[in-house]
Amino acid sequence: MGNIEKHGTWKGPSIAIALLAALLLAGPAPAAFAADADDAHAIVTKARLTLAGFLRDDNYSAIWDQLKHAKGVLIYPQVLKGGFIIGGSGGTGVLLARDGKGDFTYPAFYTMGSASIGLQIGGESAEVVLLVMSQKGIDSLLTSKFNLGGDVSIALGPVGGGAKGDITTDFISYAKSKGLYAGLNLDGSYLSVRDGLNKAYYGKDVTPADIIVRHSVSNREADPLREDIRKAAK
Repeated sequence: MGNIEKHGTWKGPSIAIALLAALLLAGPAPAAFAADADDAHAIVTKARLTLAGFLRDDNYSAIWDQLKHAKGVLIYPQVLKGGFIIGGSGGTGVLLARDGKGDFTYPAFYTMGSASIGLQIGGESAEVVLLVMSQKGIDSLLTSKFNLGGDVSIALGPVGGGAKGDITTDFISYAKSKGLYAGLNLDGSYLSVRDGLNKAYYGKDVTPADIIVRHSVSNREADPLREDIRKAAK
């Protein structure tokens, strides 16, 4: 047998090792894809709950007026104030954009991050709703990454009973932590596309343009969230 291995006519052990290595390399991919799919579904479900909470709260009544003119809405169920980078913070949310018929598109997934997001009330996490008020704001979301307050303008939304919604800016932000106004300063934060979650949610590689401009993919699971936004934006 030693002579056979020496002359190269039988290489059983090396072939077995190569196959094992290939399996080990390929193994995590389906598991990672499934985990991304679970995360994406959970984010969409939580986004609907987050938006409903803002719409029910009289302190955020201005959202109703602004949604009527908004070109899109970004919903982050949880933005964490963590310990990465220096006072780093971040979270993952979804964008739904208004289409030409007055409906809202299926969601595209985005990460929000910053070296320092200041939670004025001292909380460690917040729910965030960003209203996209201009075409420039929508166009910026078609890029892979951009900065709020740098590439586009952003303003804090008015809070309090009877607050008016007449603000001219690319983005308007609302945030609350533990049910209270959070006063979240997002100036300098960046938004970037979560390609892995978009792929997992729609079952193939897609860009934000595929989702919110070309409308080339869909996932009926997001229909309740789309309908909630459509009704609120009438």
